Order: sequence, then structure tokens, then C-alpha cells
Amino acid sequence: MLRRYNHQRTLADNIRLGTLTAFAAGMVNVASFLIFFSFSSNVTGYFAIFAAEMAKGNFYQVFMVVGWIFLFFSGSFTSNFIIIHFNNRRRYLAHALPIVLEIVGLLIVGLYGQFFYQETLRETEALLAIMFFAMGLQNGLTAGISNFAVKTTHLTGATTDLGILLSMFTKSEFRIKPELVNKAKLIASTFGAFIAGALTAGIAYPYLQFRLFYVVCGFLTVVVMYDAYRVTFLRFANRSRRKGSYPSLASSPRQTTARTPA
Repeated sequence: MLRRYNHQRTLADNIRLGTLTAFAAGMVNVASFLIFFSFSSNVTGYFAIFAAEMAKGNFYQVFMVVGWIFLFFSGSFTSNFIIIHFNNRRRYLAHALPIVLEIVGLLIVGLYGQFFYQETLRETEALLAIMFFAMGLQNGLTAGISNFAVKTTHLTGATTDLGILLSMFTKSEFRIKPELVNKAKLIASTFGAFIAGALTAGIAYPYLQFRLFYVVCGFLTVVVMYDAYRVTFLRFANRSRRKGSYPSLASSPRQTTARTPA
């Protein structure tokens, strides 16, 4: 089911998707670090924290870290579950719903932080939990609908892939392969957008603080609107193509009743 739609996505579609969502993820990651002194767009480092806290016997911290990792996993699972089960029947819903859930989660963080946050440990842990789930939703969505070509909430894999590709491009035989060049363009655009989002958040945070999450939600709303436009356009194009595939009676060749000679 998923493959049918993925084959319709072009390089330009994946670049637009990766750029917008990576920009938002970069903003969220820096905002969570500046506000909560913790990153929320990836879980790589938290596995190390889990091991360290387990060795120290700090089981409450172990419980929290495991919970955050599980919420990131749950967000990714939820996104792809929605895509798999709704993609053929309600394609727009399948792609919009994970982003809408992410927007709701980040709005909760922004609103609570702006009006109610008292900087207690319990509040920080709860708000981070929402952000981990939201980032899991985004990463699962972008990876799922791009055949795992786009992962936008962290740059670990992108940095590795880009390093491999650049090393391959030192030989001319690889520089002329379109699939490698296109992959490099996709990764580079995601890479640049994430950094741009991080820089934007770092500059804007002293002025916006928790209102920064509203800006992120604005970018994600653009993603939802773009996908709505794209799905609507594809549906219209497919209908037009189907209508054009049936020749009218006026254009049909006339049948002759003349008999062939014996």
C-alpha cells in the first residue's frame, strides 16, 4: 500500500518535505535545549544516559529516560501505523494527521510554558515527554512517506551518508550517477534546513521564549497545507487522465460494412 504512493513522490517533493520539517525540528531541538537543557529531537544520547544511570542505581532517572525513548518510538510507530492503514482510503488524512498531532503537542508545550510553567522538575519531564512523542511523529512520517529517504529530527545518519557520498564523488564514475547526486541534494537540503532552524531558534529565543513553539507550528501548518495541495492536485490530474483515456464517438474510426474480396 505504501509503495504505491511513494513511487509518486519526486525528488522535489522529498526536498520540500525534508526542508520544512527539518527546519522545524532544528528549532524544536534548540528550544528544548535552551529551556530544559535537554535535546528532544533524537534519542541516541539517551541510551548512554540510560546505561550510566542504571550503573549508578538512579532508577528514577532510568525510568524517565526509558519513558522518553519509548515515547519517541511510539510517535514513530503511530505515524507509520496511520500511513499504512489509511493511505489507500484517505491519503490526505494519512499524511496530515501525524503532523496535526505534532502541532497539537507543540502547542500544548508552548501554551503551558508561556502561561503556567513554574520550572519544576515534574513539569520539565512532562513537557519533554510531549516533545519526544511529537518528534517521533515527525520522524516516522517523513521516513515513512519517503521510503526512509528523509529523516528530519536528527543529523547523525545524514552526516554519515553525506560523508560517504562526498568520498564517492572523488571518483568521476560516481559523480555522473543521478541517484547518488539526487540523494546528496536531498541530504544536503535537510542538513542545511536543520542548521538554519537551529540558528533561527537560537537567535529568536531571547525574544520569543515559549512563543517560539508557535512559530514551529506555523511551519508545520505549511507542511500540512502543501500536502493537501499536492494530494488534491494529484487527484484532479488522475481524474483528468482517466477522462482523456476514453475516446469520444466523434473521434472513433468509422466502421466499414464493405466486404473483403473472396
